Amino acid sequence: MRTVLAALAAATLAATATATATATATANATANAPRQHACSASVAIDSFSDALDKTTYDGSYVGNLSALAVDRDGSLAALSDRSTLFRLDARGPAAAVTLPGDLDSEGLAIDRDGSRLVTSETEPSVRRYSPEGKLLERLPVPPDLHVGPVGRATANQTFEGLTLLPGGRTLLASMEYALAGDAPGTVRFQTWTRDHGRFRLGAQYAYRTDDPSLGVPEVQATPDGRLLVLERGFEAGVGNTVRLNLADPSHATDTSRIEHLTGQPGVRALRKTRLADLADCPTLGATARQPQPNPLLDNIEGMTVTGGGHKALKVLLVSDDNQNPAQTTRLYRLRLRLS
Repeated sequence: MRTVLAALAAATLAATATATATATATANATANAPRQHACSASVAIDSFSDALDKTTYDGSYVGNLSALAVDRDGSLAALSDRSTLFRLDARGPAAAVTLPGDLDSEGLAIDRDGSRLVTSETEPSVRRYSPEGKLLERLPVPPDLHVGPVGRATANQTFEGLTLLPGGRTLLASMEYALAGDAPGTVRFQTWTRDHGRFRLGAQYAYRTDDPSLGVPEVQATPDGRLLVLERGFEAGVGNTVRLNLADPSHATDTSRIEHLTGQPGVRALRKTRLADLADCPTLGATARQPQPNPLLDNIEGMTVTGGGHKALKVLLVSDDNQNPAQTTRLYRLRLRLS
């Protein structure tokens, strides 16, 4: 992983060579880097890379990226929402596997046996695949989380994020937007617990976004069991809103038996803390092909923790370009300090 990220950093410097001062600061990171690259008191950005943008590998378009995960060998797995799973090494894409089925693949977690757990927001579903792409298992999904008329979810607004909690016994998927009948901006997080090697339905939690217009495109567990949660929105002519929050499920109410979440007394949503609004990050010389509040921003959709401990984390983000000439496939390297 260090080699992969070093290569991404090198690509970043090449892409921003015209911004001499910024590139020099990025290449020669020092103890002052948190101040020089601060997005907030808790988050700093080291670099970004557009090296994958509008590229292909073995006939597959390397874009539409919706999720990232660190594999057991330290390489990086990147999932496209067209259901192609790429392996990235220091030179870029090194392998590609297309997953079977009519999927809109959005979330990715790599289990301890190397199998790939993948969400699709079509139904939605959570499926387990071998590294070679063979379907091994489908996990149960509560009826209410299915797209209507079977359930109360809206098409293209279901499972987006996926993460394994520390220890690997609990899997968590985040819905992108609220179910019909739930208060706008109240998003359900579904868990599964491992029982004799298989995942069974577990507790469910409510998460409230800063604004009903924002959805949750990704969630990742921290080493202490809390959750990094991305909130994202888009307004034509303005651009993307991307915020990073820290959420704590430890005292949240299990909402799996609560039909409608509309502000009922006694229902405790996940307690959350704002880490950063990424519009406040330094631009690092980035450019945007469409209006953005910060040219560094794009349609950020994937996130994975690449290193660090309980209080200091290294995090990689990726944007989904939707195979759109006005958008960019961009990787972002962040450092987080957690209290």
